[in-house]
Amino acid sequence: MSLLNPVLLPPKVKAYLSQGERFIKWDDETTIASPVILRVDPKGYYLYWTYQSKEMDFLDITSIRDTRFGKFAKIPKSQKLRDVFNMDFPDNNFLLKTLTVVSGPDMVDLTFHNFVSYKENVGKNWAEDVLALVKHPLTANASRSTFLDKILVKLKMQLNPEGKIPVKNFFQMFPADRKRVEAALSACHLPKGKNDAINPEDFPESVYKSFLMSLCPRPEIDEIFTSYHAKAKPYMTKEHLTKFINQKQRDPRLNSLLFPPARPDQVRGLIDKYEPSGINVQRGQLSPEGMVWFLCGPENSVLAQDKLLLHQDMTQPLSHYFINSSHNTYLTAGQFSGLSSAEMYRQVLLAGCRCVELDCWKGKPPDEEPIITHGFTMTTDIYFKEAIEAIAESAFKTSPYPVILSFENHVDSPRQQAKMAEYCRMMFGDMLLTEPLEKFPLKPGIPLPSPEDLRGKILIKNKKNQFSGPAAPSTEGSCSPTASVGEDTVWAGEEGAEPEEEEVEEVEEEEEEESGNLDEEEIKKMQSDEGTAGLEVTAYEEMSSLVNYIQPTKFISFEFSAQKNRSYVISSFTELKAYDLLSKASVQFVDYNKRQMSRIYPKGTRMDSSNYMPQMFWNAGCQMVALNFQTMDLPMQQNMALFEFNGQSGYLLKHEFMRRPDKQFNPFSVDRIDVVVATTLSITVISGQFLSDRSVRTYVEVELFGLPGDPKRRYRTKLSPSANSINPVWKEEPFVFEKILMPELASLRVAVMEEGNRFLGHRIIPINALNSGYHHLCLHSESNMPLTMPALFVFLEMKDYVPDTWADLTVALANPIKFFSAHDKKSLKLKEAMGGLPEKPFPLGSPVVGPVNGALAPTSNGSAGMHCRVLPQSARTSTSPAVPTGTSPQNRLSPGMGTTVSDALALGKCAAGAPYSHPQGAGRSRPEPGGPPPRGTCQPTLWLLQLPGTGPRRRPRKKPRSRGPPARRSCGS
Repeated sequence: MSLLNPVLLPPKVKAYLSQGERFIKWDDETTIASPVILRVDPKGYYLYWTYQSKEMDFLDITSIRDTRFGKFAKIPKSQKLRDVFNMDFPDNNFLLKTLTVVSGPDMVDLTFHNFVSYKENVGKNWAEDVLALVKHPLTANASRSTFLDKILVKLKMQLNPEGKIPVKNFFQMFPADRKRVEAALSACHLPKGKNDAINPEDFPESVYKSFLMSLCPRPEIDEIFTSYHAKAKPYMTKEHLTKFINQKQRDPRLNSLLFPPARPDQVRGLIDKYEPSGINVQRGQLSPEGMVWFLCGPENSVLAQDKLLLHQDMTQPLSHYFINSSHNTYLTAGQFSGLSSAEMYRQVLLAGCRCVELDCWKGKPPDEEPIITHGFTMTTDIYFKEAIEAIAESAFKTSPYPVILSFENHVDSPRQQAKMAEYCRMMFGDMLLTEPLEKFPLKPGIPLPSPEDLRGKILIKNKKNQFSGPAAPSTEGSCSPTASVGEDTVWAGEEGAEPEEEEVEEVEEEEEEESGNLDEEEIKKMQSDEGTAGLEVTAYEEMSSLVNYIQPTKFISFEFSAQKNRSYVISSFTELKAYDLLSKASVQFVDYNKRQMSRIYPKGTRMDSSNYMPQMFWNAGCQMVALNFQTMDLPMQQNMALFEFNGQSGYLLKHEFMRRPDKQFNPFSVDRIDVVVATTLSITVISGQFLSDRSVRTYVEVELFGLPGDPKRRYRTKLSPSANSINPVWKEEPFVFEKILMPELASLRVAVMEEGNRFLGHRIIPINALNSGYHHLCLHSESNMPLTMPALFVFLEMKDYVPDTWADLTVALANPIKFFSAHDKKSLKLKEAMGGLPEKPFPLGSPVVGPVNGALAPTSNGSAGMHCRVLPQSARTSTSPAVPTGTSPQNRLSPGMGTTVSDALALGKCAAGAPYSHPQGAGRSRPEPGGPPPRGTCQPTLWLLQLPGTGPRRRPRKKPRSRGPPARRSCGS
């Protein structure tokens, strides 16, 4: 359990990194080369370098985007610097000493820090080990205590020439309210003058924590503490803390046998770790301040940390995954004007993207080098070979799983296409997949290989034509764009495949019309939706031979695709076309995506490079939902946040219902989804800490992304009572999302805004990666970079969704002994007061279970395939509950019971008094008014579930009593 044993441990910094190494730092703009000592602090928070003048520059590890060495590092262009490094000498070994560190707030605004070592291969080691620190999952998802510790480390590293901490650094670090900073320093008996300085020995971690408690008091945590500590005593014992952990921090859906609750002897270690008072530690007591640091610690992570690691099955066919995908990857700004850059290919791949796009156009004489640009616009060009080189370098730095290159090919020159193919073969080498795998031939009915099968491989998505021999010679420029490859093409591995006659002929004509000689007006019309995608030219032999598992085709219909059954055929849709298909044939779209892949891309009119919301297409199982990575709007933020999970592999396994051919899934379902237990999520926004650099009023937005049938999407708090951004408190009711139909497809966004709707920070987390309980939610920037200071304190509660009509039943199933004990006491009091019959546990017509002694419980879609035997409570002799098996994450067992809530709800079909099919005969009729119930009728009595064959033998039937309080007995006995 993560509360006692965190899943992830902080990254370890290698000794040589913290000891430091001598480098020369150079800058092309200033042409200055300066000797420095480069180091990483022992906790791995900062990369920093010290000049000979003792000045220091810091780089937060979380801001680093890449490290490069050798030929991929930056090379000086200034002749002055080239002379310094003797670069023009023939025996120069400059490339063996280079190191470039790339940092920036997003993928476009980048800074390059260039170093040259005194020894060979030192740069290579530094590049690899620093990047390992950057990519560690806890670097961006650390606990609240870690981010607060980063501030202390930086304060103690930024010393003045006398080796002391300048007080002005405190004002710079906590700029929101200077008076409060001065008061907090005074409370810790530290100097507070602007020109004063503090001896580092007088500012240990204990004093720093006291300073923070004075600067940012936490009255809301004191209230939580008060409700659990010993009465009239200002501390918690280990028993009190254990009770708090089990009642508030533990997921209520967990089974107490499979996931035992915390024990006092285990909790004692938490008191030892977080209690600041040594005397309290000896007594095993936790103070309010200790409670604050416990709730800030890694044991109370808001994330299920195991979800950050690679935890999904990576051996399913490619079509069973959502794939992190980019649109017009080369652009750094808008679609009509702006710079194109090969650097963008590096940045999106480093961010975990697995599908990038290359818009290839014919190069001009004399070089005739193919270029990449956005056709018919004013965007700049880059050479095709530069993009390929960038991809070759960065393809597998973040994820080892396959990269797909989506070519939009407008190069109508066989020679230049041959040059493109040669660059791919030469620069990618063995990484390029040129032939299908032996186990996965290109034949109908054969599924695609898995990400694991294609590990470390680059796949080409480009038109593929079949040639009987070498390509016919052609003069440059004489080839006009020919028909797109349609579903009618005879594909590799399909001997004797016959096209559909009438339908395919129509498509051929249609495509020829589209891709023939278009006038300017027609081109503009086409660009308004599809962009230039409809203007692609034919694929000549060299490029065509590189294509295998990702063969693009024009979409005809879902029925046609199902008939052909070719997993390696992919169609691309604009967001408008995809939405139209989704609204008209959602179930067929989901089925199509089980078998083969689809790619969705922004409509051509998004000239500002804005994005559409990807959620609606993920709901249909579309694999490649391509977005403009240069624009950090809400859709892109959601994409980055979700693909941060599963080890940043760029692949997320779709839900079972979006993979299995025998299951049907409608993303527009508003009621329930077969065998998926809906989730109720409640979030209480309690307080915030260090939300802004200024004293402002703030508010919080809470938003749910999921299926269209999910509950209300957005809530917001009121503005904070005062202009206090250090520790505002909101005293409001919880925000409840009552029925999240498919939690695996839903995510929660919590955003902090200041008055005037200015963005301060946010966090987007998948619902199935959230932990219940009180947590600090450390906020991220718009580009998903972790922010050191801002955080929210929230209370999250997740439960299996239970309709109101079944609430009593589920309460009884959760704790049957307590329920019946309370019921019996109530019945006796009622009998004494009224002299009548005692109240029954469930009124007639309520959804209680009904089969008798060993008969199979009726099943519903909510418990498909799980045959459970019902057992009267009076006959239950075993103290160990039977535990039904189930692989679904929702099939969690209720504490202390042999059943799940979903199983219990499945039994609601048999209402009290309803006839049932008796094992020996048909259901009986209802009794006469006032008479005894006939045999074969469900009584209003609670039954517990048990697996078949595990229940006790049936007792002999007894004649039911007609008067007086009925004994607890089995149906029909």
